[in-house]
Amino acid sequence: MSRVFVLDSDRRPLMPCTSARARLLLRRRRAAVLRRFPFTIILKASRPDAQVQPLRLKLDPGSRSSGLAIVNDASGEVVFAAEIAHRGEKVRAALAKRRAVRRSRRQRKTRYRPARFDNRRRRQGWLAPSLDSRLSNLLTWVARLGRWSPIGYLSQELVRFDTALLQEPELSGVEYQHGTLFGFEVREYLLTKWEWTCAYCGTKGVPLEVDHIRAKSRGGSDRVSNLTVACHECNLRKGNRPIELGTGGRTKWNRVMRGLPKTHWLDAANVATPVTGIHCSG
Repeated sequence: MSRVFVLDSDRRPLMPCTSARARLLLRRRRAAVLRRFPFTIILKASRPDAQVQPLRLKLDPGSRSSGLAIVNDASGEVVFAAEIAHRGEKVRAALAKRRAVRRSRRQRKTRYRPARFDNRRRRQGWLAPSLDSRLSNLLTWVARLGRWSPIGYLSQELVRFDTALLQEPELSGVEYQHGTLFGFEVREYLLTKWEWTCAYCGTKGVPLEVDHIRAKSRGGSDRVSNLTVACHECNLRKGNRPIELGTGGRTKWNRVMRGLPKTHWLDAANVATPVTGIHCSG
């Protein structure tokens, strides 16, 4: 179903090609296999003038498995899709087993590590090992796919429903964009929320600017959920490249309206703004 990722000799990601095209390039020895999964080939020549159209990576995070889908917004084609099975339950079970072994050794007065106290301080940003494993899986695959394909946009499902519309179902237009904190110390709220740290590079102690996660030129709103703080360099580097956010309710609506079955990768393909005429490559 997925297309084949293509890199030139400088490891610059090009537009994914069909399996037939990949076989032809390999048969003529114009390319070599770089990776088996996801199947990626590397050309033996540089293609600096190749036309590359940015693709959109969509994420549907889950507790046990997450869906990934790379979509071509222009054609509505899903060029790659996959599901990641998380090890959260296995990590939790392994930690519980280790804890039981240590407790048993202490009770039997054999060699053991002394028990630690509950008042230990955890490092800032600490996550439970099972949750940290899930986050690392997603970050790893986003970085990998960004190296093998021309990812230009990112869409992610964050919440199951929109709390603003639950409170005021008739909210729309400018009223919806303004939100409850519009014009009331938004900057101070964002600085406190992000702990006076650039959301992109993690730099502290520098002047920070309010940045739209999804640029206003691409339909982004002024709601606090679409705002963050960034240093001047990161704000310029990001430009108007959007990070699109969506809700679970919208994802389900997009999938149901297309009559698609319930799978994680199909949910990922239907995150946030629907793509007209979406279909899967053969």
